[in-house]
Amino acid sequence: MAAAATGYYLDIQLHRSNPYGLIRRSYRENGKVKKETLCRLPDMPLETLYAIRDALRGKTISVDDFVVANSREYGASYAVLSMLKQLGLHTDIFYRSTEEWVKGSIAMIVGRLVNPCSKLALSHSSSYTALWELCGINEIDVNKDCYDAMDRLYSRQDAIQQKLAARHLSNGTLVLYDITSCYMEGAYEQSDLVAFGYNRDRKRGHEQIVISLLCTKDGCPIAVEVLKGNTSDGTTVLDKIAELRDKYHLDKVVFVGDRGMITQANNEKINHEWVKVISALTHGKLRAMCEEEVIQLSMFDEKNIVEVIDDGIRYCLCKNPLMAEREAATRRDLLKKTTELLDEIIGSTRKTKYSKAMRAGRIIGKYKMGKYITFSGTDDDLRYTLNTEKIDEDAALDGCYVIFSDVPADEMTAAEVVQTYKRLTQVEQAFRNMKTTHLELRPVYHKTDDRIRAHVFVCMLAYYVMWHMQQRLKQLFETDGVGKDRKYTFRYVIEILKCITIQDIEVEGVATTMISKPTEEQQHILDLLGVKIAC
Repeated sequence: MAAAATGYYLDIQLHRSNPYGLIRRSYRENGKVKKETLCRLPDMPLETLYAIRDALRGKTISVDDFVVANSREYGASYAVLSMLKQLGLHTDIFYRSTEEWVKGSIAMIVGRLVNPCSKLALSHSSSYTALWELCGINEIDVNKDCYDAMDRLYSRQDAIQQKLAARHLSNGTLVLYDITSCYMEGAYEQSDLVAFGYNRDRKRGHEQIVISLLCTKDGCPIAVEVLKGNTSDGTTVLDKIAELRDKYHLDKVVFVGDRGMITQANNEKINHEWVKVISALTHGKLRAMCEEEVIQLSMFDEKNIVEVIDDGIRYCLCKNPLMAEREAATRRDLLKKTTELLDEIIGSTRKTKYSKAMRAGRIIGKYKMGKYITFSGTDDDLRYTLNTEKIDEDAALDGCYVIFSDVPADEMTAAEVVQTYKRLTQVEQAFRNMKTTHLELRPVYHKTDDRIRAHVFVCMLAYYVMWHMQQRLKQLFETDGVGKDRKYTFRYVIEILKCITIQDIEVEGVATTMISKPTEEQQHILDLLGVKIAC
């Protein structure tokens, strides 16, 4: 291609501290030669300015003279890093000085959103992503920039979470709390955390850790804790409530916990003068209250919330018809499978080392249908009958649930109590995003307890950035289609931004770097995030 040379030239000024280019036009006016500055070119390498000057002089440059090399992902890393800086994590929350461990921690957090992988794989990613150079790290040392940074980050976990709590929580605020399990693979001989326990992922035969998460009423994560794998839900509640006052200095709070967390024993130990609770009754407690006639089945309504007050506690009775259909279908399918296998065992004439009663007991234990089945006879003449009365009793409770709270009615209506409890789905969504969907907390490659805790903390901080990005992208998600017509997810947004690349370009011995121009879709996403990329 050839550039027009008539009247246009580049004035390169070398008397400044850095080379400075001025694109000018010369023209005649009333017989005098005058100059007009059209464009300024600051902060450009001298070699690049020379190349532009040659082009304006009419020097021909062939397409074959352009060499594009070392193309790397840029857009996603830049956008996430910009978001992290807008949130002030790198200064206000982490540490006010720009120490090397802060740069490594930031790289791991951003990398968790852009390319979730092991720390070792992340340290080897500099050949295809600009992540590390954007974080100010040019020579990567996995021990220093990942593992040492993790150790320093974990040592400041309490301080960081206190700052997050001070930013997002205040007296009288509502906090959401839940726990989940994360199964582990491999040997963890150096860990006291990893143990067998109740697996909420239904992953049998694996040891696990338990993770607790504290969120704001909108689902923004505030604090995470890694507990031993055999920790039960209810045993964590009192310590977490004490943490709200002792660590986060809250004098009044509404604590929202999942079904069964606020047990009767826990409730008696809670100081209800400064902590109000919202939770749900377990199925067993619901049946017990029905038997005691504190509540009656006729009170449950599909359209209206019925409130019952007993001993200062408000019970909000609800019924979900869709949930009723699912529970009835589940019971029906399990009973059908159980009776088919029992009929097969009873009708079998094959001799085995296990008696028919033992084999039937295994089936009952597997499908948990023992309360609906009554056995009689001997092992040679084993019989069973279905307890239809018990089946009908449980069927009457299908879709019924009770939310209880001690929040005064003048502060929160029954409908608000129920809606507040349903906010716990946001904590469940946080766990899904952290464990599988986006951040891929699993598999955990670290073998010591502190490194496991640090890894989970990195994932939580990555979700903190992701949560804020999702808030800004609400317009994009809300205007998207549904079902098969749905296009945008957070992962799709990251993949779209990954297509913005940075590459090295060389023309006739003059080298420079160039960032690809965002497409209209990419620019729309960047605008929603409040991120500007200088191309």
